[in-house]
Amino acid sequence: MTVIGWIQIILYCAIVVALVKPLGWYMTRVFNGERTFLTPVLRPLESGLYWIGGVDERREQHWLTYSVSMLLFHVGGFFIIYGLMRLQALLPFNPAGQSAVSEDLSFNTAVSFITNTNWQNYGGESTLSYLVQMLGLTHQNFLSAATGIALAVALIRGFSRSSMRTGLSSANTPRSTSRSTAMAIGNLYTLCIGNRSCPCQEARSPVSSTRTETPVCPPAPLASPANWPVKSAAAA
Repeated sequence: MTVIGWIQIILYCAIVVALVKPLGWYMTRVFNGERTFLTPVLRPLESGLYWIGGVDERREQHWLTYSVSMLLFHVGGFFIIYGLMRLQALLPFNPAGQSAVSEDLSFNTAVSFITNTNWQNYGGESTLSYLVQMLGLTHQNFLSAATGIALAVALIRGFSRSSMRTGLSSANTPRSTSRSTAMAIGNLYTLCIGNRSCPCQEARSPVSSTRTETPVCPPAPLASPANWPVKSAAAA
């Protein structure tokens, strides 16, 4: 381990410890439905989602109902990803004409992303279309983490309360994605990579193969490493 490595570890631990109290205070207010500095901006969005879904955010569920509802939510997410991958060839936003993903790989990928494992046994830019990457996988990067946070909130309430009520899953999950850390960190990261001239757009940028000089154009957003310029092996 180098000195720089130890400094990075110490700095990381110091940042985590420093964020415990302010971040814990903020998330407590979010999941209790209290006002935060993001409420004026994101509260209308949450209210609209509750209205569309017919959700009464003040209602609370029994822990067993809460658990079953979260499982059903994941089952729905699984079928959405699996269906998108199997029907990929028939869906729009597929400029490279990617064919349908095989049954076993679609099953493995869907299970992986709904459980927040995100294990990929394929080359994303050479296997999946824009639609599948955006609607199928990217949204699960948020929702799978959001459901984990919602379940953690229910577990904490189960320890701290004398009743069997642990909140409402259909209210805690939107709070996890809108006013909680997932969306805030995601937006901050978007600004950072945008500032570094890495726009995420539907375009293809030619790169040189590592084996030949023939340009290849994988269908990926420009922010993807697959579209960064690569020198050929001979030039290297």
